[in-house]
Amino acid sequence: MNFRSKNRVNPEFSMSSMTDIIFLLLIFFMLTSSFVTPSGLPVSLPSSKASAIVMQKISVTITPDLKYYVNEKPVPLENIEGELQNLLTGTAQGEGVVVLHVDKTVPVEHLVKVAGIATELKAKVTLATLPTE
Repeated sequence: MNFRSKNRVNPEFSMSSMTDIIFLLLIFFMLTSSFVTPSGLPVSLPSSKASAIVMQKISVTITPDLKYYVNEKPVPLENIEGELQNLLTGTAQGEGVVVLHVDKTVPVEHLVKVAGIATELKAKVTLATLPTE
């Protein structure tokens, strides 16, 4: 009498289905992760305990050699007011946000000049900083 079952379970494990799952998870996380876009100009930002993330609409960068950039486009100091006014024309009054990316070695007077211009145009002024650890 033969008591052995004809439906035998194969003890080998196939890794092909496991690799498919891993690749699908990898693709899912790559597509759904949010990417942080830093400002394109190399400036050494000051650090602050209270560092909040603001939706960046208009970016003004002042480099250590005192060159001014509006949205990564070089602009002389005399033309910053006109450039900001052109960029703020489509926004409601008080809704425009100007984010200042100022190198920590730049004297404060240059920061105040640009912040004053943006404030005259009724824009909110935010200073970009790095969070302290």
